[in-house]
Amino acid sequence: MHWDYLTILFFMAVIVPWRSRVRVAALLQSHAVESRERIALYASTIAFQWTISLAIFWRCHARGLSFFELGLSVPQAARAVTAAIAISAVLVVNQVFGVLRLVRLPPAKRGIVGQLAERLVPRINTEKWIALALVLTVAFCEEFIYRGFIESLFQREFSSLAAGAAISAGLFSVAHAYQGRRGIITTFIVGLLFSSVRIWTSSLLPSVIIHFAVDLSAGIASARLLIPERAE
Repeated sequence: MHWDYLTILFFMAVIVPWRSRVRVAALLQSHAVESRERIALYASTIAFQWTISLAIFWRCHARGLSFFELGLSVPQAARAVTAAIAISAVLVVNQVFGVLRLVRLPPAKRGIVGQLAERLVPRINTEKWIALALVLTVAFCEEFIYRGFIESLFQREFSSLAAGAAISAGLFSVAHAYQGRRGIITTFIVGLLFSSVRIWTSSLLPSVIIHFAVDLSAGIASARLLIPERAE
């Protein structure tokens, strides 16, 4: 495997999880997060994700990976749109009910995800617009990194669709290790689902749409259900 690909994989498998743990630990230690801190966190995450995505695209282009191999084309538009709508509907409902279950728990039992939501969900319009840009960024960049680059790389390396899907889902879950064991398992399963859709449609478009819908619905539900309750 090429040195630049190995460097990227090391960065995604080691540096990104470590960086995430450090940032989350700092957030959890603070009793409150000011608006300017949320905006700075949103903006730095947007800049980071686009930087690493553009660096990966540069190296993929230099190594001859095509748009089709990276999932950046839509060869079966009808199938892609159908998959995006159907799976988004199911997962959005699941996200909303997940937030409802979280709200019913006492604050001490909401876990890391609940604590992070209370600190990071946007409150004012400026935060909300930047948060929307963040959700769009995460949906595209994470799908490009994990289901586009990493999945394609290991499909090539092992001549196996299953290997590409499993390894990309594994690295995707490691990047979310700050959510704890349950978060790792859930993220791995979601990663496999996204990989399956990507394989079935030969495109990243459905998984980008699904990822965006899931994250946006979770953010809106948290803002409307979790934060007002805490404010009372």
